[in-house]
Amino acid sequence: MRASRDPWIRELRRGRQPVAHVVFFPHAGGAATFFTPFAPHFPDEFDLSAVQYPGRQERLAEPFVPTVEGLADQVVPSLRRYAETHVPLVLFGHSMGATVAFETAVRLAAAHPGVPRHLVVSGRSAPSVHRSEGVHHGSDQEVMDHLAALGGTGDGIVHSPDLMELLLPAIRNDYRAVELYRPAVHTTVPVPVLCLTGEQDARVTPEDAAAWKRHTSGDFRQESFPGGHFFLSEHRAAVARLVADRARSAPWGTGRDSGG
Repeated sequence: MRASRDPWIRELRRGRQPVAHVVFFPHAGGAATFFTPFAPHFPDEFDLSAVQYPGRQERLAEPFVPTVEGLADQVVPSLRRYAETHVPLVLFGHSMGATVAFETAVRLAAAHPGVPRHLVVSGRSAPSVHRSEGVHHGSDQEVMDHLAALGGTGDGIVHSPDLMELLLPAIRNDYRAVELYRPAVHTTVPVPVLCLTGEQDARVTPEDAAAWKRHTSGDFRQESFPGGHFFLSEHRAAVARLVADRARSAPWGTGRDSGG
C-alpha cells in the first residue's frame, strides 16, 4: 500500500487502463490497511484506494474528526480529482464507513452529477434506522468486550493493554460519531446502492439493511453472506467479485428493486 501525497487517501493498487476506481471507507477504529487483503481479489483493471481517518497509524498525532458529517466534509476534497476523471468512482464503506461513504456520496453527487457511479454499504443499518446504543459511554473494558464480540479485531490486539491504550481513543471517538449520527430521514443519493450483510450479524437485521432502499433514487440490491459483522473478511473473493461486477455493469436505472 502506497501513501499518496494526500493524507486522506492510501493507494492499494493502480491499473494501467482502469475500468473503475473503488475507494474503501473503514469501520469505527479501523484504518486503510484493513482493506489491503482485498486488493488481490479484484481484477487487474481496477484502481483501489482506501480512506485513512486522522488519529490512527501514520496520522496518529492528528486530531480526531468528531462527527460522521465532518469526516465526509473533509474527505470530499480529496476525492474531487477522481470525480473529474473518466474512470467511474465506486464508494465502499463497512460499518461506520458505510455512513461516511453515504454522506460523502451525498456531497459528491451534489457537486459532480453522476459521481459516484455506485455506493456499496456493508454491515450497517440504513441512516434512517436509529439504534439506542451508547458504547462510547462505556468503560474501557466494556468497549474492548464490544470489540471482541464483533470479531473484527484480533485477540492479540484486544487482549494487549499497550495496544488497546493506543487504539481506544480512536475507537471511542468513532463510536461516538456514529452513535450520535442523526441524518435527515429523507436524505437520498441519486446513486445505485448495493447493500451487503452478514447472515449472523446481530447488529444489522435484514429489515434494517433493506431500509437503505429509502435512501437512493437509483436501483437497490441487497446481498447476504454467511458470517457475523465482519463477514467480508471471510468472503473477500466473493465480495470483490460482486463489487467488480456491479462496477462493470451499465448504469442502473431508477426505481427498480433488484434485491431480496
